[in-house]
Amino acid sequence: MGIFSRMTDIINSNINAMLDQAEDPEKMVRLIIQEMEDTLVEVRSSSARVIADRKAAARRLEQVREEVQGWEEKARLALSREREDLARAALREKSAIEEELTAVAEELAATDEHIEHLSDEITQLQQKLDDARAKQKALAMRGKTVESRIKVKRQIHREALDDAFARFERFERRMDNLEGQLESMDIGRDVSPDLAAQIDALQDDDRINDEIERLKSEMGGTGRE
Repeated sequence: MGIFSRMTDIINSNINAMLDQAEDPEKMVRLIIQEMEDTLVEVRSSSARVIADRKAAARRLEQVREEVQGWEEKARLALSREREDLARAALREKSAIEEELTAVAEELAATDEHIEHLSDEITQLQQKLDDARAKQKALAMRGKTVESRIKVKRQIHREALDDAFARFERFERRMDNLEGQLESMDIGRDVSPDLAAQIDALQDDDRINDEIERLKSEMGGTGRE
């Protein structure tokens, strides 16, 4: 693709539509900017050559004009010396040079038109490039903003989780305190296991003693009969 065709395509492109369709807008805008910068360098280089050609054409036009004027002066001189033949020859040279003068003037006019066209397109391309750079900056800022918001939300969620654990720990400590208070109220009221066993043993001894006495009584009574 030629440089000017590529430049026209860029100028006519819709950057927003290209970015909307891109999977990676930031990468796409970088490529667009690189393409625009490369094209702008090439167009300006071509414009420099056209301007140089224009200057050369302008110098040639001035030289041809001087030659036309010179041959006319020669024709005047020949007529003043009654040399009409020389005057006619000078005028024929002047006529031939005037044809070149017309051609150079047309070339210069076409060059001026070309330069004006290039200038307009360079201006449009520069504007497109400025827009692309602005969008690149906006995308970068949006990316940083999103990253910052994500970090903030993660921090908030972590703080909320930490707060939930802290409240749970406070609840556990409160339950521990209440259970401790409840247990402290029962201190001294419960009989130790050893003491309960000894008392139960005494009760068993009493029952056994009663049984022995009953048996002795029965046995004694039987012997007397």
